[in-house]
Amino acid sequence: MGEVMLQPEEFRKTFAAIRDEISRVIVGQPEAVERLLVAFFAGGHVLLEGVPGLGKTLLAKSFAQTLGLSFKRIQCTPDLMPADILGTQLVVDRDGHKTFEFHKGPVFTHILLSDEINRATPKTQSALLEAMEEHQVTMAGTTFRLEEPFFVIATQNPIEMEGTFSLPEAQLDRFLFRVFIGYPSSEDLSQIIRQTTTAATASVRMVLPADQAQAWIVSARRLVREVLVAKPIEEYIVRLVTATRPGQDGAQTPASRWLRYGASPRGAQAILLGAKVIDLVQ
Repeated sequence: MGEVMLQPEEFRKTFAAIRDEISRVIVGQPEAVERLLVAFFAGGHVLLEGVPGLGKTLLAKSFAQTLGLSFKRIQCTPDLMPADILGTQLVVDRDGHKTFEFHKGPVFTHILLSDEINRATPKTQSALLEAMEEHQVTMAGTTFRLEEPFFVIATQNPIEMEGTFSLPEAQLDRFLFRVFIGYPSSEDLSQIIRQTTTAATASVRMVLPADQAQAWIVSARRLVREVLVAKPIEEYIVRLVTATRPGQDGAQTPASRWLRYGASPRGAQAILLGAKVIDLVQ
C-alpha cells in the first residue's frame, strides 16, 4: 500500500463526493450520513439506533460500496457465538500430522456491519471489544492484526423491543458516535417509495479508485490528526466532559441528579477528533 500525500482541499472535495453519492440512495438522513463519515475519518466506530425498516443496514452497505472497501455483515441473534465473529481453531491433517489452524471469521474485513447487535448476548457482544479498540484479534495465545482501515458499524433496535440485550458500558464506550435514525418526512418518504418500487433501482458508485482506496483513507485519517487545535478549544472540551461527571471534586453538579457515570477520556477524544474532521470539510 503506497503512501498518498493528501491536501485539505482534496479531502474536502472527496468527502463531499462520498456524502453526495451515499445520499442518492439514503434519502432523508443527511445528518446520519455526515456523522458516519466524520466518525470514519476520525478513526472511530458508529452505533446506529432506530426502529426496523429505516435503512440502517442499507446505509452501511452503501457506505462500503462507495469507498470500495471489503465489507462483511454479521446478523446478530441470541444463539450467535463469539467464534462466529472472530473465527475458530480447526484441526487440519497435514502430511499425517494433525495441527490446529485458525480459520478467520467475518471480523477480518475493512468494514464490519454488526446488524442488530443488541440481539446478541453480552458475551457475544464482548467479542468485538479487542478488535474495536486495538484492531487485533487474539486466539489461542496468537494475535492477528486487522487490516487498516478497520471500521465497525453496529445497528441496534430500541432497547424496549422484545429480544434485545442492553450493550455493556465497555462496548458503548468504544463507539465514537451513537447516531439515532428517525422517520423520514412525508416528502422524503415519497421519494423513497419512488426509488424503491420501480424496475430501476438506485445504486452507488465507487468514489475512490479501487487501487488507491486504502492508502487514501489512511492518509486522510493522518491528515485529520494533523489539524492544529487552539488551547481554548481543548480547555472547553475538558470542561464539557468534566461537567458530565457526577460529584466531580465533591461538587453537586447538575449531572449528579441525572447521571451515574460521566464521559470517559474517549468522550473528549471523540469531540476533538470529530471537530477536526468537520473543520477540514467546512
